[in-house]
Amino acid sequence: MVNGNLYAHFQAVFQRRGDAPALTTADGQQLSFTELDQLAGRMASCLAAHGLVCGDRVSVQVEKSLSALALYLGCLRGGFVFHPLNTGYKEQELAYFLTNAEPSLMVCDSRDLALLDPLCAEAGVTTLLTLNSDGSGTLSDQLAQVSEPHPVVALPGDALAALLYSSGTTGQPKGIMLSHENLRSNAASLVDCWGFSEQDVLLHALPIFHVHGLFVALGCVFLSGASMRWLAGFNLAEVMTALPSATVMMGVPTYYTRLLAEPSFGDAHVANMRLFISGSAPLLVETFNDFEQRTGHRILERYGMTETNMNTSNPLQGERRAGTVGLPLPGVEVRITDDSDQPLAVGEIGNLQVRGENVFQGYWKMPQKTAEDFTADGFFNTGDKGQISEDGYVSIVGRAKDMVISGGLNIYPKEIELLVDELPGVSESAVIGVAHADFGEAVVAVVVGDAEATDEATIIAALKQQISAFKVPKRVVFVDQLPRNTMGKVQKNLLREQFANLVS
Repeated sequence: MVNGNLYAHFQAVFQRRGDAPALTTADGQQLSFTELDQLAGRMASCLAAHGLVCGDRVSVQVEKSLSALALYLGCLRGGFVFHPLNTGYKEQELAYFLTNAEPSLMVCDSRDLALLDPLCAEAGVTTLLTLNSDGSGTLSDQLAQVSEPHPVVALPGDALAALLYSSGTTGQPKGIMLSHENLRSNAASLVDCWGFSEQDVLLHALPIFHVHGLFVALGCVFLSGASMRWLAGFNLAEVMTALPSATVMMGVPTYYTRLLAEPSFGDAHVANMRLFISGSAPLLVETFNDFEQRTGHRILERYGMTETNMNTSNPLQGERRAGTVGLPLPGVEVRITDDSDQPLAVGEIGNLQVRGENVFQGYWKMPQKTAEDFTADGFFNTGDKGQISEDGYVSIVGRAKDMVISGGLNIYPKEIELLVDELPGVSESAVIGVAHADFGEAVVAVVVGDAEATDEATIIAALKQQISAFKVPKRVVFVDQLPRNTMGKVQKNLLREQFANLVS
């Protein structure tokens, strides 16, 4: 019987590749596939020594590093559920995640120990360890004492592999349950569709608390036997240094606009590249065209979400159509429906729904919400508005509940509005996204309130103490009243039009 554990599939490739380099860091440190396999095995043993059993959650808020990568692989190998947290999350957000996910173990940066120690105690998390970007910390100290690798646990494919949270439009984050087979099947499809092989070298500058860098990038590499140029983040100088030795790059649109803004970026940097991939936020047609003009490469745009991983992709061979997210991936069904879940005619705009092995198991401890988001015939309602052309290309024309995507990260306005409305001098607020040259979109808070009791700087300063920096509005503007329709709903489309050019 085939082991459904995703790591078992990775390990088969690791053993085949042996001493070949799995990754190389910006400072030249190299790790082979054999060494990575051994490190993951020891990490799984280290976690199991704390009494963890299959299905236990491991919450992780650390900077990207080789040790952080080993922690993810160790969780897969041992059958523990990986729960990555954005490194920008603050106290209020962390308190909710720890209470809701009920992890048995938490790993954080040493600098955050004073913050997380009482939060873990209150949430009943029994073990708190530290892991820093330089590889130091109590987890590393314990790992150094482990010599025996943990066996790869045999699991059914529907066993839970990861728990990621996507903030809800009501302000309550939802835990998204992803199985080993969800991740394996989607990665295998991408390896095939994007032509990944052992000859490829992926430039990995993405964060690994997010689907893009964690499941899409790593899944493609580890199932194909490709290697990586492993960067801690998107540092323009490091990316440009690494590009000539890479063949594939995955990035958010911001990465490509920053490359284009560098005058020296050109043919020499892309001589060995075969593929540039963009996702996590809409790629502007202008960026697509400018990049092709500068490099000769047409960026491949795809579409996915936390609940489904990847759903569609522009083709490797064939037309990469600007402004679209391409064709449904093999094994993924995509349809456009009306509000009664009835399919619409070709070219009509409606609700985008998907079905396939990539679609998540449901929302953590939210069975009613899970039932609401699936149709009677098993399609998942993405919440996005889309249309499909006669030849099958999918276009996203609107997003769920006015979500803002800034720098590839999802931001849900309701979460910020609840905090703004509690501030002194504020009567009500509406949070919107407006165009931003670098981040794609910038958060703007439109406030009705007493200008003598509060101001833009005061509101921004207060929010910085409560939420992640990427969620904090770039601007706060004051209005006499918010525009509403006859049902009393705030017309955010009018606000987006009014303040479209507010942020340059």
